[in-house]
Amino acid sequence: MSEAQSASKTPDVTPELTAFQQTILTVLAEEARYGLAIKRELETYYDTDVNHGRLYPNLDDLVAEGLVKKSERDKRTNEYTLTDEGYEALLDDIEWTVSKLNTSDERRADLEELLARAE
Repeated sequence: MSEAQSASKTPDVTPELTAFQQTILTVLAEEARYGLAIKRELETYYDTDVNHGRLYPNLDDLVAEGLVKKSERDKRTNEYTLTDEGYEALLDDIEWTVSKLNTSDERRADLEELLARAE
C-alpha cells in the first residue's frame, strides 16, 4: 500500500475493479438483468458496441469476487444480480469520490443539488 493510500480511506474492493466493471455494478444496482439487457444498457451508456468477449468475462470476474450473483433464468439465459457486497463496493467508491469532490462550500452545494435531482 502506498503512503497516499494509507493516509486516507480508500474503498476495499473498488480499486481492484476496472471502470467497466464498476459500470456493470452500477447497471445492476437498478435491477437484476440478463446478459443481453446488461449489454444494451452498457451500449447506451458508452454509445458504442460492447463485445460479448468483453462483457461475459467481466461478469464472471464480478461473480467470482462475490459482487454479483449469477442464476439461471431459463435453460439458455442467466440473470445477474448485485449482491450486498457489490452494493457496498459501489457505496464505498461513491463515498471516496465524494470525499475528493467535497472540498468547498460551493462544491458541497453542487453535490447536494446533484442528489436532489436524482430523487
